[in-house]
Amino acid sequence: MKIIRSAAIVALMGGCAIATMDVRPASAITLMDFIRGGKKRTSREQVQPSQPLPGVQTMMPQRIDEGMAKPPRVTGPRYYTYKAEPLRRIATDRLLDPVVTGSVQNGALPPMLRTPLSGARQFLPEIDVRAQADVAKAVENYYGARMDFLWIEGSGIKARAKSALAVLSDAAKVGLDPVDYAVDVPSDTFDHGDMIARQKELMRFEIAMSVAALTYVQDTVRGRIDPNKISGYHDFKRKSVDLSGFLEKIAGSGNVAALIESQDPKSPQFAALKQELERLRAQTDAAARVEIASGTLLKPGESNPELANVIAGIKLKASEALKTEHAVVLASYQGTPDYTPELVSVVEAFQKERGLKADGVVGQASIRVLTGGDSTADKINKVEIAMEQARWLPDGLGSRYVFINQPAFTASYTDQGTEQFSMRVVVGSKANQTYFFQDEIQTVEVNPYWGVPQSIIVNEMLPKLRHDPGYLDRMGYQVEVGGRAVPSSAVNWYGSTASVAVRQPPSSDNALGELKILFPNAHAIYMHDTPSKSFFKRDQRALSHGCVRLAEPRRMAAAVLGVSVDNVGKEIAGGRNKALQVPQKVPVYVSYFTAWPNKDGSVEYFNDVYERDMYMQRAFEATRSARRAEG
Repeated sequence: MKIIRSAAIVALMGGCAIATMDVRPASAITLMDFIRGGKKRTSREQVQPSQPLPGVQTMMPQRIDEGMAKPPRVTGPRYYTYKAEPLRRIATDRLLDPVVTGSVQNGALPPMLRTPLSGARQFLPEIDVRAQADVAKAVENYYGARMDFLWIEGSGIKARAKSALAVLSDAAKVGLDPVDYAVDVPSDTFDHGDMIARQKELMRFEIAMSVAALTYVQDTVRGRIDPNKISGYHDFKRKSVDLSGFLEKIAGSGNVAALIESQDPKSPQFAALKQELERLRAQTDAAARVEIASGTLLKPGESNPELANVIAGIKLKASEALKTEHAVVLASYQGTPDYTPELVSVVEAFQKERGLKADGVVGQASIRVLTGGDSTADKINKVEIAMEQARWLPDGLGSRYVFINQPAFTASYTDQGTEQFSMRVVVGSKANQTYFFQDEIQTVEVNPYWGVPQSIIVNEMLPKLRHDPGYLDRMGYQVEVGGRAVPSSAVNWYGSTASVAVRQPPSSDNALGELKILFPNAHAIYMHDTPSKSFFKRDQRALSHGCVRLAEPRRMAAAVLGVSVDNVGKEIAGGRNKALQVPQKVPVYVSYFTAWPNKDGSVEYFNDVYERDMYMQRAFEATRSARRAEG
């Protein structure tokens, strides 16, 4: 009976959980408490050893007040209030003379030797143009080292400026905001009697145009949003962009429009998103839709007025073959709220047809299909967010890689640029979210030990251990304090657990199952097997403590190792804990996209399980506000 309970607990716990310490007491009943005997009593005699924390018991027990020794809690990363980078004024007063102070005054050089518009530089200190720090510095460096201009000549603007403006004004096609790159263009008509005003206007355009071009390039290469400012669940090294070098390229380019456009992402995934965005903007929401109240959960035998909308959705979305097969039931339905067995059969058939779990339960996944998913406006938002997030990843994921998309609950393996297979996964629950980052797969460990994370030791095990210190001994776990093996019953569970290590040996009920696939990272996230196979049958699979559970772990392990599934099976059958090095490191993208193209290039849409799109929208708004702010 104890073994069965242990298996149930590790199945529910999952393979990993990474979090930070919070000193708040844990007053709520825990999963461990519930499974192991219900809610704890408010007070009772406890044993507290006098050994320094965490220590091992050597003294006689003494009475303590449980209220004074409530377990701490370990909490996960948090979401932040996004703070966009502010703009600063370009230091145009420093750009008066790139060579010798005073050389730009009208009398400094003979008329035949003056650079066209060189006299206009004297008006630079009056020019107020603002930019992000990197862009401002690049503009200052460029114009502080040369006399010529990129965008203006004589009394007007160059052709290259007009072609660049066309690209910037069309920024929406790559998911950017054209307002961020808008520049006031000098009119072709002006007062020839007031050349000072004209020169000031041209100088302002020159600086503003360079700022706009560089801002676009920086945004399209690395994105407007710094992912690490969104939450602790985002972990990316932000891309660097050679802005000063790009101004030099503009100076030597015969086709500036093509040069700027060449900075846009070129991956097939980004191209598919771009094409989808164009398609969505060209269509309307004229297509028929049904609405089902948010939060509806309809189970067989229940009564719910939303049933009428469910059946309406089936009539609209089901195949003709399904509607023909169930024509009598559909025709006789009068809109009543009672979910009868006949209607359950219709719903189950529809769920099966759409690849959902055919259990007759109408929940989030079924409603999404029945209502046609997101509206066109919702899809546009998701695609724009996906295009922004795609800029955080390399432009081109590589010819061989593993791609995990958390909202889709899938992991796919690509080799030679072609997706070889995809499988269902379980990712972190909303309370234990999986991170968004990239890394490289290095090792496959068969018959693994499960090193219990501190978050699970503290949040799940500690309350039980304070009541029953020998619990881990009986369950077969191994405990170390400061690197020394000790019985669980000897540990001072009222002290700090920082130097206490707990691990579960390889076994049939090990939380990691037969194997785990490692890509060392600061979050201790990895892919692994699980004894809880039933979780993969669910449509909503945000259920783990943060790691990624694979429906077909042997297949994924074989792929990254470059061996057969049988070979992986033989290693497992050997029974030993063994680390198998991946011959060539495989990039892995632990991603979060609510819109993403499938292997055929068609963009699919998914529920925002962690509400991260909401935080992205807030980041967009903060960025817009910062960029529109008056100095």
